[in-house]
Amino acid sequence: MSSTPRDHTVASRITELTTFVFGMALLILIVSELPTDVFSPESQNFFFVIGTIAIWRYSWWAVQAIRSVWYNRVIFPRMRAEADAVDEHEKPPELFVLCTSFRIEARVNFQVYDALVREAHAYGVPTTIFASVSDRTDVDVITHVMDEHGWPQNVEVRYMFQKGDGKRSAMAEVLRAISRRLPAPGSLLISMDGDIRLEPGTLSRSLSFFAAQDDLGALTTNNRAEVTGNDATREWYDLRYAQRHLMMSSMSVSRRLLVLTGRYSVFRADLATQPDFIELIESDHVDHWRFGNFKFLSGDDKSSWYWLLKNGWRMLYIPDVYVTGFEELPDRRRFFASTTDLMRRWYGNMLRTSNRAIALGPRPMGMFTWWSLVDQRLSMWTTLVGPTVVTLVSLFIRPSFFFAYVLWILMTRGIATLILAWQRGRFSLLWIPLIYYNQVWGAMLKTYVSFRFNRQKWSRQGISAGEPDDPAAARRQRRMGHLLHGFAYGVLLFVLILSTGVMAPPDRTSLHIARDQTWERNQQPERLDRWIAAAMADNRTSEAVQLPPGHFRLEGDLIDTLQQSARPSDRQIQGNRRTTLAISPALAELMQGPDGEPIQDAVQCTVDASCQLALDEHNLTLVNVRLRIEPAAQTEVAATQP
Repeated sequence: MSSTPRDHTVASRITELTTFVFGMALLILIVSELPTDVFSPESQNFFFVIGTIAIWRYSWWAVQAIRSVWYNRVIFPRMRAEADAVDEHEKPPELFVLCTSFRIEARVNFQVYDALVREAHAYGVPTTIFASVSDRTDVDVITHVMDEHGWPQNVEVRYMFQKGDGKRSAMAEVLRAISRRLPAPGSLLISMDGDIRLEPGTLSRSLSFFAAQDDLGALTTNNRAEVTGNDATREWYDLRYAQRHLMMSSMSVSRRLLVLTGRYSVFRADLATQPDFIELIESDHVDHWRFGNFKFLSGDDKSSWYWLLKNGWRMLYIPDVYVTGFEELPDRRRFFASTTDLMRRWYGNMLRTSNRAIALGPRPMGMFTWWSLVDQRLSMWTTLVGPTVVTLVSLFIRPSFFFAYVLWILMTRGIATLILAWQRGRFSLLWIPLIYYNQVWGAMLKTYVSFRFNRQKWSRQGISAGEPDDPAAARRQRRMGHLLHGFAYGVLLFVLILSTGVMAPPDRTSLHIARDQTWERNQQPERLDRWIAAAMADNRTSEAVQLPPGHFRLEGDLIDTLQQSARPSDRQIQGNRRTTLAISPALAELMQGPDGEPIQDAVQCTVDASCQLALDEHNLTLVNVRLRIEPAAQTEVAATQP
């Protein structure tokens, strides 16, 4: 039986302890220094925007988590019992293994093929291993492995040397070779990478599901990693596997998956040898209105998944069977750059295929799977709402919002970490910042790639593709990508600016002021008495009067107008931080500055420290406005336009 191994390559205890101390210090600092005004009514826009998005996103994530638990605790145990019962009587007549490797270390190569040959020999059915290799030393290693096992009679090894133009052509050559052998009905094909080690019992514990389920087209298993790198790298990989486990388990409730990972997946051989399946693996491409027709460099697992999805075959995730990957960042000394390169390639594969999968509609896959694909496209934008809003609000309204946001991150990602740890069977404090890193930086990369998904690069093989050969055409494509990306994010930014109150749309008062200033074209401060008095006396207007940036005058005429009004009013004047009001000495005597004292010279009225004018039953509050006393009142009254 394959079970979770005990030798996790995870972060050291010193790193975990350091993370705990740092996290507790940060939490204590935030809680002790968090201003109480963060939760004042002025914060309602901030919490509304963040809260609305959070309810949507975390509700959907909670649905996925509940489905994952339901699958692992209720549905899968029944499937496991059925598969184990069938395995005692039925096995596939033939087994084919497609193993592709490119410049894999001899040490890793030996472990991979040693485990593969041992598993194939123990399983007992005729097995042909197609080793798609790139170097003669790979053949020597595999030959040594076969010598170690005494060349089992049921295991045959065939070598196929790669062209060096990517994994897709190598896989297509192997699939054509298998099809020429005319696999017997019920035969299975294992597709795996050359750096994946099968754990004992992998074949017997996974292949029996095909005999138990006639409509099953392919399956994949759980993963773990032996990572070469520092503590952050180890936990980054294990976190990704934990997130993968939750999502795969949830999708298996619908008997569909969002990807058939190339690390280890099993297909029915009669499906994998179909000519259109092989053609899609070898020459998958897309016709795009801006990029034209371009072939996919990587993402063969997405192509095979799309073929099965389009043709209505079911897929399954086996959570209790593990395969081990030998993982290493492209440059282990550069965590950020290496993880960025990997995520850019993974997200590119996703985005190049998801549009056409969504276009299939819910019918061939079910509504939940279809909406999960749509949600992948939406989540990369909604994830950016939180960082964008807190940046806007901290810069333009109240800096203390940043501390509230950090507290929110610690709480939400802490809960997510606990849920992932519960399902994964282990916990790491490093997951809290790494989840946020994957979400926010990953969302940025997804939006970046979505406007440039023709640009492809495979770091291990050092090849790239997707752009036109003409440098001028490539530059035009890149400039257009920058323009469209900037426009899309600009629209999101503009909506968030309005919804958070950083910039309010002009009201009637602002429009009147702007019209008068434009018409008169003079340098004298505009008098606001009549407009503000009219706004305060009009119940149809909102409580706040928004003023644009500029230099304006407020004189004693406002007092006379308000005293003549019998209707009580309570209004607020909101400036734009560059709004200056020149007031007369008579009006200054009736106003209170931020400190509650009469205004003497000039003061700055802010959200936290506003200025007040209280006159009988009329109250006027001024925020984000600079008040300045000008003893010499203007004698000229602004002319009114025709």
